[in-house]
Amino acid sequence: MLTKKQLDLLKFIHGRIQRDGVPPSFDEMKDALDLRSKSGIHRLITALEERGFIQRLAHKARALEIIKLPDAMEGNGFTPRIIEGDRPAANPAAMALEGVHALELPVMGRIAAGTPIEAISEVSHHVAVPGSMLAGSGHHYALEVKGDSMIEAGINDGDVVVIREQITANNGDIVVALVEDQEATLKRFRRHGSSIALEPANSAYETRVLPDHMVKVQGRLVGLIRSY
Repeated sequence: MLTKKQLDLLKFIHGRIQRDGVPPSFDEMKDALDLRSKSGIHRLITALEERGFIQRLAHKARALEIIKLPDAMEGNGFTPRIIEGDRPAANPAAMALEGVHALELPVMGRIAAGTPIEAISEVSHHVAVPGSMLAGSGHHYALEVKGDSMIEAGINDGDVVVIREQITANNGDIVVALVEDQEATLKRFRRHGSSIALEPANSAYETRVLPDHMVKVQGRLVGLIRSY
């Protein structure tokens, strides 16, 4: 368990790396935590390193890498917002009669939750989803899941996932990732310096770590539709 100061520092470092791509200076950390000297920052950094949350990179000034985040910061607890029904495509008119504002989204084909498959780019059909599932403004689309590598995140083979189109992601987000402009996969996103880790949510699968230029984020998971 982290102390409040340790957690505050980890949050500050994480936020700065996410925003600027580089960690803050020790002076900035000292000011952010309202400490009188940098020696207190050094003690906090050492404590975070000993607990496995960060790593100091040798031979580089201000070089800190976040290895993991506490559960409260991870965003790992994604709970799918599931529409259950007899079929993945609900009738928009019927949903409107029930008082649910529905929008039709294009289903762009299948996305691999396992070994990446070829990138998807053509609409196969449309699916109706409640407007409350969509994450604010922006373009959304849907994909049918193929594979079981995300089952521990509540995403099963045959589910239809709702994706908000975007090209950036935070660590812990479940994203549609395009690998080498050829393969699309649904995985949890982690950035480690100049590398991207695509993490499954199934212990039977291994995390893929790739140079960041080989991975393009195509969207972030915001909802899920399941038929029985």
